[in-house]
Amino acid sequence: MQREVTWNHLKEELSRTMDSVDYNTWISSLELIREDEHTMYLLAPSAFNREVILNSKRHIKLGEAYFQLSGMRKDFAVLADEDLEGLTIGSPSAPAFSSTRLNSNYIFEDFVVGSNNRFAHAASVAVAQMPGRSYNPLFIYGGVGLGKTHLMQAIGHYVRQKNPASKVLYVSSETFTNDFINSIQSGKNNSFRERYRSVDVLLIDDIQFIAKKEQTQEEFFHTFNELYNNNKQIVLTCDRSPKEMKSLEERLRSRFEWGLITDITPPDYETRIAILKKKAERDRKEIPDEVTEYIAKHIKNNIRELEGALTKVSSFASLVNQTVTLELCVEALRDLIDNSLPKIIDHNVIRQIICETYDLTEKELDSPKRTKKIAYPRQIAMYLVREMTDYSLPKIGEIFGNRDHSTVVHACDKITKEIQTRSDTKEMIENLKKRLIE
Repeated sequence: MQREVTWNHLKEELSRTMDSVDYNTWISSLELIREDEHTMYLLAPSAFNREVILNSKRHIKLGEAYFQLSGMRKDFAVLADEDLEGLTIGSPSAPAFSSTRLNSNYIFEDFVVGSNNRFAHAASVAVAQMPGRSYNPLFIYGGVGLGKTHLMQAIGHYVRQKNPASKVLYVSSETFTNDFINSIQSGKNNSFRERYRSVDVLLIDDIQFIAKKEQTQEEFFHTFNELYNNNKQIVLTCDRSPKEMKSLEERLRSRFEWGLITDITPPDYETRIAILKKKAERDRKEIPDEVTEYIAKHIKNNIRELEGALTKVSSFASLVNQTVTLELCVEALRDLIDNSLPKIIDHNVIRQIICETYDLTEKELDSPKRTKKIAYPRQIAMYLVREMTDYSLPKIGEIFGNRDHSTVVHACDKITKEIQTRSDTKEMIENLKKRLIE
């Protein structure tokens, strides 16, 4: 019996029947850009993804799965951006190649909110709900792998879901530059400008790369003005704030500051745990708490690496046909995490060394006294427990005289800033850590 099966129906079925790691790595990000009687044309997020899919014959498996569901034969053509050059594929029943290259995993529902990104998330939701009217432009900055692209693309998904007719364009600044150069070489400046200036929402990732490119900056300046003056939303991500972009033209830097600037910082321990549990839930994997705690403790500054580590553990377990355990996790991540040193330190040892170093008793360390002689060593001890154990903020407060977790946050923030600004504090903390791991 034959029945109609859409790409979304097929993806839903594949998400249930395929290995979750395989599905999320190679299939979930494919975007349907056109369908005719005989073929579904799918756009891969990169040429690398396309090559892996074709070389592994996954596109043939898609056809087999489609036949199982529909009773009909259909080919699956997997393309990358460079394959679209010069092609005009369209039909009355399907749109031409979409200019929106959004990762289907990057939606607000899958974004884990923590203290490190709460404001950026709230601003992104506000922009998505009222594009061009809330914060324009929205400028999100922070380090690599912290969720900037996720939030940016989530805005695009939300806008398109709310109003499918909206024109949303997501590109990297490198793509913008290459498109501009190609338009000059081919004499298609008008086509380039029509593409970038006729959108309702323009999302440009890693805008820092247009610095020192004078012609690209000039073109983006006029594109920015055209969109802004027509109340079209602009969202930019960067690895630094506008003020730190010294090689950017002043007129662009000032425009980046017209709207809202918000940063994303590395996630704290609790947020890292939540991110890992969210990914495990999304991948339909049962991961023991001790495994998520181990990964969260050792991978701190990059969410991509954090999630990548969990994927590696799951893949390794599948490969060797074993369940995920802490021992298997340590083995799978031995090239990422140095296990030659003990990572989890007994908090009592930290307390003892702090008391010895600063000539205090443990009773004084827990006392309500706030004199500098006692408070400062206590803050150092809290910082070290936070860094070298898996204890939560409330637990740390509890072991230092039942203090509130906000006191622990203040202590850790203070010592962290001192390490960054004072060489003597940095040296002192490093020496204490060496003593603790000996």
